Amino acid sequence: MDEGTKHVNTNPLQKANWLSKLFFWWINPLFKVGYKRNLEVEDMYNVVHDDSADYLSNRLQKEWDKELKKLNPETKGNPSLLRAMVRAFGKQYMLFGLITFVEEATKVVQPVLLGGLIRYFSPGSTMEPWEAYMYAAGVSFCAMFLAIFHHPYFFGVQRIGMWLRIASCSLIYKKSLRLSHSSLGKTTTGQIVNLMSNDVNRFDQAVIFLHFLWIGPLEAIAALVILWYMLGPACLAGYAVLVLLIPVQGWMGKLFAKLRRKTAVQTDERVRIMSEIISGMRVIKMYCWEKPFGELIRRVRKS
Repeated sequence: MDEGTKHVNTNPLQKANWLSKLFFWWINPLFKVGYKRNLEVEDMYNVVHDDSADYLSNRLQKEWDKELKKLNPETKGNPSLLRAMVRAFGKQYMLFGLITFVEEATKVVQPVLLGGLIRYFSPGSTMEPWEAYMYAAGVSFCAMFLAIFHHPYFFGVQRIGMWLRIASCSLIYKKSLRLSHSSLGKTTTGQIVNLMSNDVNRFDQAVIFLHFLWIGPLEAIAALVILWYMLGPACLAGYAVLVLLIPVQGWMGKLFAKLRRKTAVQTDERVRIMSEIISGMRVIKMYCWEKPFGELIRRVRKS
């Protein structure tokens, strides 16, 4: 169905300037309508072009086709969905990585400035008033910067996660329409439904924390330098605990991944059985098989 037939409200995000996007001013008209009455479908804005499923699907499909060309036996290359996603959406995501770096650097600097401001009020302080004003201005600037840029960052990375999810679902749908009879015999409906309903949602969560894989070590080094300057070798005690926890966290991650794989298999089986039961509901009602199949579903859910 054409999305435009549902409502014809132009999305204000298309014409919003950078200041409106920074403070989310473009969404205020919708808030005003929602404050006066319950929102209806007609009040919703049209999807912008960059968020449309057709555009995102073609964008990822173009890069995926380049990966499929690597299946040539002479080159012995293998296609990679990760490389295709990086080429399709990596530039925008890297820009948000710079914002994350500046934001985390601000979080490191802010306590240092606050400590300098507190020293001004300590007994016997020789700090000049203008220095205290500078520290106070720095603390205020850091607080304003974090308040202004924190939410646009999360909105941007979650939007990219939505792009990945929509584009992946489109590729899965296109692939399912081209499966041969032999491939259909190896692929169950439960697997496809589970991929499109559960697995692709991991993109929404991964994009939020992925930048911290490289920002985290840099932030830890910066904090170590500051603590060494202020406390000396005593700061190594806390960092020793963090280092000892790294193997534990790695082991817990592998354990959760193992349990997740087992859960995915059980979920595929449950969805497959439910799909077969729903498709054959007429026969089940005709032969009064409700109780046996109900017991079968209960056993699958408990396993």
